[in-house]
Amino acid sequence: MAKDLDHIWKALSDPTRREILDLLRDGPRQTTEIVEKFSQLSRFGVMKHLDVLRDAGLVNTRSEGRRRINSLNVTPIRQILERWIHKYEAYWTNTLLRVKESAEDDAARKGSSSTKRA
Repeated sequence: MAKDLDHIWKALSDPTRREILDLLRDGPRQTTEIVEKFSQLSRFGVMKHLDVLRDAGLVNTRSEGRRRINSLNVTPIRQILERWIHKYEAYWTNTLLRVKESAEDDAARKGSSSTKRA
């Protein structure tokens, strides 16, 4: 299963590709619109990034005449969430709860010590 997600991790590892996904999160965009948002890159460069995202299944592209419309596909991100993040969620929840309880205990001890001195 983890090997199946390698291409998704690779696609997500690049900041430009993550920016493209953020752009598509707001709604489908024509390829031309995406290219215009990344003026520091050539059209060819943006197209290569879109190809990697398509290959990873993170972007779906459909043609409407001469226009190509790109949209976000969240399913691969959901797979990562289920495989990696949910797996450790209980651990972090318990850890944060222990930190909170420890901080509250320390505050209560400090509060009771200052009361005894007064």
